[in-house]
Amino acid sequence: MLTINVAVLLAVIIIVRLRRRTPARSRNDETLTVLNVLVFGILVAPTAFGQGVLDVVGQLASGINDARR
Repeated sequence: MLTINVAVLLAVIIIVRLRRRTPARSRNDETLTVLNVLVFGILVAPTAFGQGVLDVVGQLASGINDARR
């Protein structure tokens, strides 16, 4: 039996949708892409990968904030 991770499936859908040309998108198409990205973020956030990304982004934001002082 084949199992599919929902987060991986959403990542593939997001990549395919974002590779299309920008002028061809409608408002509904953009809304659907945003919803896909939000659901993907919710699915990935509690994982170890999601926590690693959060730590990296937090350190980057902290470095930028410190550099401005």
